[in-house]
Amino acid sequence: MANTDSNTISKARSTVKETEVLKTKNSNPGISKTIIDELSYEINSMLSFAIYNGITINTEINTLIQNSSVDDLINAHNLLCKNVAPATPKSIQYTKKLYQDSKGKSVLSKLPLVRNLIILALLFLTIYIVTGLSTEVNNDSLDKGIMNNNGLPLLLNIGYLASISGLGVLFYLLKNVSRSIRKGMLVPEESIEYMAQIVLGIIAGLILSEILSVYITNPNNVNLFNKSILALIGGFSSDAIFTILQGVIDRIKSIFIPVNT
Repeated sequence: MANTDSNTISKARSTVKETEVLKTKNSNPGISKTIIDELSYEINSMLSFAIYNGITINTEINTLIQNSSVDDLINAHNLLCKNVAPATPKSIQYTKKLYQDSKGKSVLSKLPLVRNLIILALLFLTIYIVTGLSTEVNNDSLDKGIMNNNGLPLLLNIGYLASISGLGVLFYLLKNVSRSIRKGMLVPEESIEYMAQIVLGIIAGLILSEILSVYITNPNNVNLFNKSILALIGGFSSDAIFTILQGVIDRIKSIFIPVNT
């Protein structure tokens, strides 16, 4: 009976020791197999993208991939990232997923981002035509500006200038999206970024055409054409308008807030 108890205790101790050894092995720091598999998958994706698009590949990559050590895989990944730039593994996988999901779909349904931008462009174009046909949108009403206008004329004039600003920013974004698709640079986050840029473009167009137009051109020469051009430029170059305003704010802050040295 005593021998049986001692054998049971020794087996239990050995089991505990084996469990502790396994835990120690599993808790060792290092790159997990999941990361290594993801690294290999991204390398294959970039190789496929480079071959399909006729991009020159560094021949050292072949040797690095065959060795299959973690260091060699990382070096191969780094070299391929340089070869396929400005595309990235993330953008390549996203573009591939869009292509696979778009099989059997209509032209506009293949790329939801492009479809949404085209719909918005047509919407702004419709607003531009409708407001432009109104007799309330003319040189006299635009000369009054936002502060001296009211009611329906104010709404139509703001709608007119906002639609031109929207067309300007969408002209820029559609060109940018076309370039991103062609070079495999499209990523999911751009959908959110572009929506924010559209809002910023409309705001920039209204600021440039209504507020800054007095300082840019002679107030007596402000007319329908001048304000339309300024709204279009403001929408197209919203980033530039933001940079200019940010520079002005930084200069004002530097006057009142001394820089710590």
